[in-house]
Amino acid sequence: MKFFFFSFINYKVLNDAARPWQIGFQDPATPIMEGIVNLHHDIIFFLIIIIIFVSWILFRTLFLFNSKTNPVAYNFSHGTFIELLWTLTPSLVLIGIAVPSFALLYSIDEIIDPAITIKAVGRQWYWSYEYSDYVNEENEFLAFDSYILPEEDLELGQFRLLEVDNRIIIPVNTHIRIIVTGADVIHSWAVPSLGVKCDAIPGRLNQISFFIKREGIYYGQCSEICGVNHGFIPIVIEAVSFDDYIRWVQNKILD
Repeated sequence: MKFFFFSFINYKVLNDAARPWQIGFQDPATPIMEGIVNLHHDIIFFLIIIIIFVSWILFRTLFLFNSKTNPVAYNFSHGTFIELLWTLTPSLVLIGIAVPSFALLYSIDEIIDPAITIKAVGRQWYWSYEYSDYVNEENEFLAFDSYILPEEDLELGQFRLLEVDNRIIIPVNTHIRIIVTGADVIHSWAVPSLGVKCDAIPGRLNQISFFIKREGIYYGQCSEICGVNHGFIPIVIEAVSFDDYIRWVQNKILD
């Protein structure tokens, strides 16, 4: 009983898919998403302080500066010190927010030499994936289509409107590059837990990179209105160990 109790206490359920009435972030799985969450929390800290301070000033103004409390109005119209204070303080706050936000922005755009490159093509209404680093005996790239799984085919524990018939399999602790394009209209390849979102534009190649730190299944959806079935082209990424990934690639190539 004691072992079960401590095991239960130390167990953490990670949130890698949207929950009903969720207003917060999904649990981060990449350094980029961790940076986004931390920056959000830092800005909320400044926001709470500013809201409290401004609300206090408004309350004091309404309470003190009225005809009943102060029947005789003050005659001054300028205050050099207070004007400097309310000009410099917001500037310092903005600088404090800008420095980490620019650092995060540049780290998002940085493309580290990838170990694996995957091409994602948005179509109406499914995704096509191509692993350009692997070819089979017919000299064809490892490629497959990923469709939404019909509701009647869902198994226990699978998510409606989020599960697909073919998941993207990638290894953890590996630099991954995704090349994104569209075949017909503009789509958007987005996975919240990874902190990535990239538009799939026909005739143009965009790229994003990420580094997944833990194994798991991560869900995303097209984030650009692309037609009548826009809400039915989900994205599912399964992050596995490197050995499991190698076995999956071998099985796919042999098939």
